[in-house]
Amino acid sequence: MCNTWEHPSDPKMEISPEIMDKLPANLGRINITGGEPMLRTDIEEIVAVLSKKTNRLEISTNGYFTDRILDVAKKFPKVVIRVSLEGLPSANDELRGIRDGFDHGLRTLLKLKELGVKDIGFAITVSDRNAKDLMELFALAKDLDLEFATAATHNSFYFHKADNRFENQQMIVGEFRRLVLAFLKSWKVKNWYRAYFNWALTRYVRGKDRILPCSAGSDMFFLDPYGEVFPCNVMERSMGNLKEQTFQDIWNSEKSQQVREQVAHCPLNCWMTGTAGPAMRRNIWIPTKWIIKNKLKMMLGKEILGEEEM
Repeated sequence: MCNTWEHPSDPKMEISPEIMDKLPANLGRINITGGEPMLRTDIEEIVAVLSKKTNRLEISTNGYFTDRILDVAKKFPKVVIRVSLEGLPSANDELRGIRDGFDHGLRTLLKLKELGVKDIGFAITVSDRNAKDLMELFALAKDLDLEFATAATHNSFYFHKADNRFENQQMIVGEFRRLVLAFLKSWKVKNWYRAYFNWALTRYVRGKDRILPCSAGSDMFFLDPYGEVFPCNVMERSMGNLKEQTFQDIWNSEKSQQVREQVAHCPLNCWMTGTAGPAMRRNIWIPTKWIIKNKLKMMLGKEILGEEEM
């Protein structure tokens, strides 16, 4: 589902924590992702710099390097950690290409929980191969009192993939529907909005239009290992390079404005947390209305999310 591992970045050309320090100090959220961020030998320096830029710093990891992750968590206890588990052991290890990868990931989560890290959880990218494991992972996360994040396979220059597709859309949509209903029945408000996010994922799986307009390049950006600033990790349109310019000069440039105009007419129709989250917050009344509608249906004993809504 992702060939990033076949195209590793050159450590000699990767941006340093000093370059990252050029980012503004009032970012709402930052996600350190990869590839595998724990391969960076200076990961603690990176976290030290970026934790000053935001109130919510997240690390997305496969969980393999348990000791390194624990060292970071001990020094930065407010860090958010999501371990990517792509299904139960067989599916995860096949998709990740790492022997005993599920075991490492689960051990990392349990050790983080034991350490007292507050915001930790699973993250799964759903495909034909692992969709049937979706609810089992959700149940495991619920029993362990861990967060549960979802995505679906996409194609992108960032993933070095252009041939991901859903062979059994009906099956995948059905599994997502079960998750949507489980989130809606939760007592956590956050889970209600996750229900909306996953409902919108069913539209993406079936090739329907994105439910909310994308604000990539305005509400969020993607910084690659070499300092290039992109509107997101799907549209390959650089806004500038942090090695060569200040962030403010990049963000306010004519080139960035041109990229934002391209985003407004982007045909890629993706639905990932990085761009969907800001869109939901910008248009909060739309998912809220959807939640109220379906919660009322639950109270009245009516069917939730009939086929026409999925």
